[in-house]
Amino acid sequence: MVNNITLLDGGMGKTLEANGAPFRQPEWSALALIESPEHVTEAHEQFVAAGADIITTNNYAVVPFHIGERFEAEGVTLTSLSASLARAAAGPNTRVAGSIPPLYGSYEPDRFDPTTAPAQLQMIVDALAADVDLFVCETQSSTAEAAASLTAASSHGKPMWVSYTLDDDSPDVSVLRSGESLDVAIATARDHGANAVLFNCSQPEIITAALPRAVELAEGLAVGAYSNAFVPKPKEYAANEVVLGHRDDLNPVGYLSFVDQWVEVGATIVGGCCGIMPPHIAAMRAFLDQ
Repeated sequence: MVNNITLLDGGMGKTLEANGAPFRQPEWSALALIESPEHVTEAHEQFVAAGADIITTNNYAVVPFHIGERFEAEGVTLTSLSASLARAAAGPNTRVAGSIPPLYGSYEPDRFDPTTAPAQLQMIVDALAADVDLFVCETQSSTAEAAASLTAASSHGKPMWVSYTLDDDSPDVSVLRSGESLDVAIATARDHGANAVLFNCSQPEIITAALPRAVELAEGLAVGAYSNAFVPKPKEYAANEVVLGHRDDLNPVGYLSFVDQWVEVGATIVGGCCGIMPPHIAAMRAFLDQ
């Protein structure tokens, strides 16, 4: 951590694919964990070498939406493996964040099931707990989803972050993909004991527009951002239905221009989501070290 800015890692899925790991839908980044854990270790080590202060466990796709019935049989084993691999790769100077992902697909607030979610989320949290320093509830599309994730995470007494995904089609009004406001989202985070509020897996312009208001509302909570590099997903496609391309302008230099703006308005946690690779993190490390 430099100048009180914490640097996260980037997107595991595209890094795994770039490294030649087994990678396909619907398993996505979970496939490497199942078939080739050494590729997961390699990706973590690349982000550590790039200068990340925190790396995140590779269990984002170890959920029913991505691996189906396999979740009930192997979910605990695979999630625990993701944590132990990250812990080993982190070494003594890098922290590990345990990912609490959307259970029913990214960007799909209407799919959230409050009756089945608590037990599944608790299973994920319990499987991660021994090897992580904190929990990050990622790509949360609604406050109901965030509240359930934070409730599960709270059982282990570790720091908790919640990271919301914003509606990319609402450039003038910053709202979650559920349509809920930043005010409600940040109040939910505070009420459920979060230590930080972040925004991820959205277009960087949308996150940039949201951050000043988020910093104003946070009142003591840390604020952070880690955007994706994808072209916007058309609403007619469901989660995991199409593989999105990358924006040409979000190379390491282009992405860094957004990170600079985030830090300027008060973000103290920055990193990358889908399509943000180790070279992006290395560029951010150099920028922060200056």
